[in-house]
Amino acid sequence: MGGGKHQINKAHKSRFSSKSSRNIHKTSVKDRLAIVKNDRNIGKGARAARLQRNKMIREQKKAAVLKEKRELTGSKCPPRVIVLFALCATVDLEPLADDLLTLLSKEFSAARSETVASSEYRTRATVLKAPHGDLLSCMEMAKVADLLVFVASARSSCEDTDSYFTDSFGSQCLSVFRSLGLPSTAVFIRDLPTELKQRNELKKICTSSLATEFPEDCKFYPADTKEDLHKFLSLFKEQRLKTPHWRTQRSYLMANKVDTVYDGNSEKCTLVLSGYLRARNLSVNQLVHVSGAGDFQLCKIEVLKDPFPLNSRKNQDLMDSDEVHDVEVIRTLVPDPDNQESLVAENTPDPLAGEQTWPTEAEIAEADEDQKQKKIRKRKLPAGTSEYQAAWIVDDSDDEESDCDNEDVDGMVLDEVDGFPGQEGNEYLDHDGDGASLRLGDSEDETDNDSVMMEVDNMTREKIQDELKELKEAHAADEEYPDEVDTPLDVPARKRFAKYRGLKSFRTSSWDPKESLPQDYAKIYEFDNFKRLQKHVLAKALELEKENREDCVSVGSYARLHIKEVPSAVASKLCIIAKTTPITTCGLLKHESKLSVLHFSVKKHETYETPIKSKEELIFHVGFRQFVGRPTFSSEFINTDKNKMERFLHAGRFSVASIYAPISFPPLPTIVLKRVREDATPVVAAVGSLKTVDPDRIILKRVILTGYPQRVSKRKASVRHMFYNPEDVKWFKPVELYTKRGLRGRIKEPVGTHGAIKCLLNGVLEQRDTVCLNLFKRAYPKWPTRHFPILDF
Repeated sequence: MGGGKHQINKAHKSRFSSKSSRNIHKTSVKDRLAIVKNDRNIGKGARAARLQRNKMIREQKKAAVLKEKRELTGSKCPPRVIVLFALCATVDLEPLADDLLTLLSKEFSAARSETVASSEYRTRATVLKAPHGDLLSCMEMAKVADLLVFVASARSSCEDTDSYFTDSFGSQCLSVFRSLGLPSTAVFIRDLPTELKQRNELKKICTSSLATEFPEDCKFYPADTKEDLHKFLSLFKEQRLKTPHWRTQRSYLMANKVDTVYDGNSEKCTLVLSGYLRARNLSVNQLVHVSGAGDFQLCKIEVLKDPFPLNSRKNQDLMDSDEVHDVEVIRTLVPDPDNQESLVAENTPDPLAGEQTWPTEAEIAEADEDQKQKKIRKRKLPAGTSEYQAAWIVDDSDDEESDCDNEDVDGMVLDEVDGFPGQEGNEYLDHDGDGASLRLGDSEDETDNDSVMMEVDNMTREKIQDELKELKEAHAADEEYPDEVDTPLDVPARKRFAKYRGLKSFRTSSWDPKESLPQDYAKIYEFDNFKRLQKHVLAKALELEKENREDCVSVGSYARLHIKEVPSAVASKLCIIAKTTPITTCGLLKHESKLSVLHFSVKKHETYETPIKSKEELIFHVGFRQFVGRPTFSSEFINTDKNKMERFLHAGRFSVASIYAPISFPPLPTIVLKRVREDATPVVAAVGSLKTVDPDRIILKRVILTGYPQRVSKRKASVRHMFYNPEDVKWFKPVELYTKRGLRGRIKEPVGTHGAIKCLLNGVLEQRDTVCLNLFKRAYPKWPTRHFPILDF
């Protein structure tokens, strides 16, 4: 390192060389305020607005919580309904209900009502005991329960179920309650030992055994002594109860008293129901549904003085029955004839609506032009076909016509555009291959062994039936064919299946939803956009809820509903049912009394083993309402507008049940009951929910005609037992064939005189394979003989 260069070292890195220069880089406060004055003011204003907004939100939440708390313990809130349900038949609910009522009322009396007001706990409650074994009563109580208390006994041992504390009826009701939507729940454990260690151990065992059956927020309480019940009531008065969503959209009233008033007419009477109004305000112009009895109009509503006031004297907690009945009428509401909703449920069809009008001159000229073009193009028609019949035969101008060896088409025609006969994308074939061309090959490429396959048949009808029976029994053990039907021997297939048609593709072929509708469709109502209608009706009901209208009764009021023109037999039945089951009345939204086609997504209940066939009479519990329907079951496909009908409700999966019934706005839980015998109590057959209301939903019934190979020569085969005369073969010739093992093909010509057919397939047919042909027709629900099941109970 030589030279005259001097070493240069880096300067010491220091942020500030001295204390005096420490603040040189900083801007003075005065200058900084001058620079950012405007920005700082904007930030301060935004921050102040944000703080003010957050403070306002907190105050609103506090006010809402305080208001809810006051309503829970105030006189404006209707009494809470506590339903006691025994999980096992050995549990006795009488002493438990007496202890609860004694704590709430502080005195015991045999004439005490089920509804009491407690000044000590600052709450009002109605205690109901669900009768074990009576499914209908348990369901009706669960629909109105604010708190569902399940009572288990630590000494019970139910060996017929997985849990030792729940019997078969308890398990069935639990599944039904879950389908309805559980409100707030609690579990009482009874018959615990007095020794503390054994008591805690047995409580843990019971809790761990039952915890999986209930929601996570469900709490378990010992309930042997009044001290245990006192702890529960102390928590219950402050508890925020949850309610299923479907119960908050409609007003309803659980009747404490049911009376009838006759006005000289022995067939009709006025039904009088008294009780607390819940969930929503009720207008006197609305229609009401009495559970199981039907839809009715109100003639008046009387708002009564509260028979169980919370701020009354202590001796008024216990009221005699005479004092309850002798109530004071505060005000009376009378409906307005101009604004009252109509009770018309069925549409009145115009008998002349189907009449054809006289065509215009332009339509006549167009028809003449079409007729001239048809005459220019000559068609070879079957013998005996008139001009009118020939007009319904659709010509197929595709290149496929040349592939059929220019053969004549008799009867049924394949038309892909108009949805006429063809082949379905079925469960045995891939739907994505609907448009694939068939590589059938020409007859010239194959070895012609027609002389071998065309065997003269000299079989009698008995021999045919015996052979067909043997084939059916042989295939029954291998696989089940749900839609397979037998071609009749004494009736031509073209007449037996005259209403059926083929489909080129089940997914893409068109089917007009307005085509050939039954007469029952003239009675129902249809809306252009049901979802938009539902949104409008619910929004209108919410607006009316916020307004203080003079024709409405507010929530929590003790009201007396006068329901007019109730059949005397129905009213008498309701008076009998009211002794064991609460009678519930709900207000109906606009249009909910009109009949239409309702579709339910249902699943067969695990406890029901008997087959449920389509169009059998079933009882539908839809929310608070009850209908009688004869449903058509169908499966649902996502990528098409058509749905396949199911002859039975299959276990283990959901199906769609379609019925004629009054309109209801979904979502609503659905319980389907079936009466095994006329004198038997209905049992739970299926559970589900209301899906939609749509008369245009297309349900297609499929039938599969099957044939069995007789002679096979590569891709040509002779098939028997699909038809029994050559005319049927010609009629169904345009419909495409398929086999269970994935081949596709078509009919070439009849063979012999007994209905055997020569088929051409796109592959080599195995002798053990089965040849199938699909036909479809639209299916509809069956009109019920009655719509409401009250007289069956």
